[in-house]
Amino acid sequence: MKRAMLGMAMIVAGSIAASAAEIAPEKVEFKDGAVEVSLTGVAGDPAAGRKVIGTKKLGNCVACHQITEMSDVPFHGEIGPSLDGVGSRYSEAELRGIIVDAKHTFEDTIMPSFYKTGPYIRPGKAFTGKAPDGPLPPLLTAQQVEDVVAYLMTQK
Repeated sequence: MKRAMLGMAMIVAGSIAASAAEIAPEKVEFKDGAVEVSLTGVAGDPAAGRKVIGTKKLGNCVACHQITEMSDVPFHGEIGPSLDGVGSRYSEAELRGIIVDAKHTFEDTIMPSFYKTGPYIRPGKAFTGKAPDGPLPPLLTAQQVEDVVAYLMTQK
C-alpha cells in the first residue's frame, strides 16, 4: 500500500513538474525561425505525433501535405511540400518553429500557426461573424507539438 501511494505521489509530482515547465504560446522564443527549447521539457512520442498529423480534429497535416509513410490515412493534400525526408531537411528546433508558427520561417505561408494564441487578423467567434470574446486557444497543446516534431524527425 505504501509503495502504491508513493508511486502515485511520484506520478502526480511528475505531472505538476511537467506542466510547470511548459512554455506558454506567448513566451515561445524564436531564433531565425527555430525554437531551440522544448515546449514541455518532455520528449515527444512519435506514435502520438503520427496520430496528430493524420487526425482531422487535431493537426490534420495530411490535408495539405503528402507523406508516404502514412499511406493508410486517406486524403493527402498537395498544397504544402511533401513531408517525406523532412527529418533530414530540418533540425528538431527548425521543425518545432515551423509547427509553432511557420511565418517565422516562411513569411508568405498559408500554414496555420499551431501553437499561438494571437494576434490573429480575422478570428471569429465560431461561425457568428463576430469577434471572439477573448484569446483563442492554440490549435495544438505544447506536448502535441513535441509529439509531431518527434514523428517528423523519424522521416529521414
